[in-house]
Amino acid sequence: MIEDLDKGALSQKIRELKKKRNAIILAHNYQIGEVQETADFTGDSLELSQKAAAVDEDVIVFCGVHFMAETASILSPQKTVLLPDLHAGCPMADMVTVSELVEWKKRWPGRPVVCYVNTSAEVKAECDICCTSSNAVKVVESVQGREVLFAPDKNLAAWTARQTSKTIIAWDGYCYVHNNILARDIREKKKMFPEAEVWVHPECRPEVIDLADKVLSTGKMVKEARVTEARDIIIGTEAGIIYRLKKDNPEKNFYPAHDMAFCANMKKITLKKVYLALDQMIHRVEVPPDTADRARGAIEKMVRL
Repeated sequence: MIEDLDKGALSQKIRELKKKRNAIILAHNYQIGEVQETADFTGDSLELSQKAAAVDEDVIVFCGVHFMAETASILSPQKTVLLPDLHAGCPMADMVTVSELVEWKKRWPGRPVVCYVNTSAEVKAECDICCTSSNAVKVVESVQGREVLFAPDKNLAAWTARQTSKTIIAWDGYCYVHNNILARDIREKKKMFPEAEVWVHPECRPEVIDLADKVLSTGKMVKEARVTEARDIIIGTEAGIIYRLKKDNPEKNFYPAHDMAFCANMKKITLKKVYLALDQMIHRVEVPPDTADRARGAIEKMVRL
């Protein structure tokens, strides 16, 4: 029985199934440690979707949340994309529906719409161009007009607005994990580790960003951790990334800005669920062709930048 297997034995069975299915496992930086260890590649959402499109394997097991698996399917429609737990969603992505976005566009006619990749395929299909947390400024600067609609993350919109002369009209959405990191959390951790640098994600509240030494996407945190001379770093994002940061940089110390900064949906993926997805080829994520074609256009505009 699968329940009787330890992590080592279960990981071995997953490796055997990967070979049998001609599959590859991709894991987001926020996944639990044992899932990261089993993955072939670990990274941020768009990085992993681009990896999915570039590899030769026929099956992609995407250890993340639903919109990420959708994006992988959009960029690799000829491949089978499996999400080990279909209930692994994103509350922020759910904060804007396609019908709400259509009505919002009607209230602001003629304004270009920039959508964060943390949105559903249907929403991506209704926007002009997508962005990530690391390229939002470049994307906003690339569109025509002085006013830009930005959905769904108001905190990322506020961070982007600081760095552009354009007026950003933001949807009232947010990531609950980043929004729960408060300025007092940063101040308390600084008291504990006064020599530490503070790195925060641009999805954090503006007052948290004001206290940061660096504002970085998860992908940029991984890169910066390798080259920084800082030995102690307070990390203002989902705490799952600290597993990778410590693994890659054992000589440095990383502390979560908020001790409970965990995404419950990210933690739904387990080794057992990865095994079952591969063994039974279940939880396939597919996007209707028309929606996928339109959403792909918005993603590819961003990639061309």
